[in-house]
Amino acid sequence: MRFGFDIDDTLINLREHAFHIYNKKLNQNVSLEIFQQLKTVEIHEAFGLDKEQGNQMWNSLLEEIYFTDCPAFEGATDFVNRLVQDGHEIFYITSRPANYCPKTRNWVVQKGFPVEDAHFYCGMQDHEKINIIKELKLDFYFDDKPAVLETLSDVPTKVFVKDQSYNQHVNIPRVKSWVDFNF
Repeated sequence: MRFGFDIDDTLINLREHAFHIYNKKLNQNVSLEIFQQLKTVEIHEAFGLDKEQGNQMWNSLLEEIYFTDCPAFEGATDFVNRLVQDGHEIFYITSRPANYCPKTRNWVVQKGFPVEDAHFYCGMQDHEKINIIKELKLDFYFDDKPAVLETLSDVPTKVFVKDQSYNQHVNIPRVKSWVDFNF
């Protein structure tokens, strides 16, 4: 079978990692409870930043957010590696900016995820992921963003949402924990 995965906030805990970086950079101590209640993908509101300030902050910290010690969600690397061991094909589909693609691929490998070069897709916009998913004829696809998931309602691919505070309104099967997840 063919499995597709988004990376950020699906396999790795990027937003929470960024949240801790923001606390440090802004010399604040916003609680994790506030983070866990955010109803948006963006995290800037928790720090009193408007959208423009939030975008500026995020963009100024991309290297640090993307390539430092951001953890994989517990069980994510084991789950994906088990799929490979069972003979399944794994595809990564991330909308990280194109200029970060090679470094992202290497970073994902360093985190312990199995990656084949021809199975790593990067640099598209969120709404363009559907084209890759259709082209690859994926059997299963996992993502966290409502904007992406909403484009996938008419594809034969079985779609799962990685549970996050901002996607509670999405009514498709959820992955709450990679440790406990099974089909």
